Amino acid sequence: MIVHQLWRFPRDATDLAALRANDTNDRGGGSSSSNPNSFRNFIHGLEKLSNEELGRLRYLIWRYHAHAIGPNQCHSMVVQRICAPVDLVWSVVRQFDNPQAYKHFIKRCSMRGDGRVGSTREVELVSGLPAASSTERLEILDEERHILGFQIVGGEHRLRNYHSVTTLHVLELDGNPYTMVIESYVVDVPDGNTMEDTRAFVDTIVGYNLTSLARIAELQASCKQEELQGSLM
Repeated sequence: MIVHQLWRFPRDATDLAALRANDTNDRGGGSSSSNPNSFRNFIHGLEKLSNEELGRLRYLIWRYHAHAIGPNQCHSMVVQRICAPVDLVWSVVRQFDNPQAYKHFIKRCSMRGDGRVGSTREVELVSGLPAASSTERLEILDEERHILGFQIVGGEHRLRNYHSVTTLHVLELDGNPYTMVIESYVVDVPDGNTMEDTRAFVDTIVGYNLTSLARIAELQASCKQEELQGSLM
């Protein structure tokens, strides 16, 4: 198991144990942990999950995506369902040195380091965006749990103190497994912008990237399935 972590998640095992205990003691109550609608209000983006998905993922969301938020910061979460095996999706996501594999707003990328936590990448963005470059540091890499996190530490852009965490999860619908990708972030609200404007801008970019990831992973999965079928004929 390869696990590298530069910074601690705001929720640890003790927090999760307390949340589970609260669920057990308050099945019919209205607490933020046991009431799905109340929990949805806690993190922006949860409305995109079904009740069944939220039930399966609630503790993991609380663990990995309930960021500590400072003054004048906004937080959101974007989800993407992908009809492809989790290992295949992870093989694309974990390429810290090649984010343009599915992030099409990136023109080129060069990395400093060995790919472990603490490595940084210099990203040049395509023209037309309100940014030119970004320096990003790998902060979390968990190969077994499929978790990757990074922080923007420099560059020409307006996303200050940007932290991002991406997690992959295996779920099932009508007996068919699929991969749920969750990407959350926290970022400063730039001067002259509202929290809603900032969230809408970042959500759009993250959502576009995850849609691209889904297309690429599902195409690769389809090609592998065709190759397998061809070999059996």
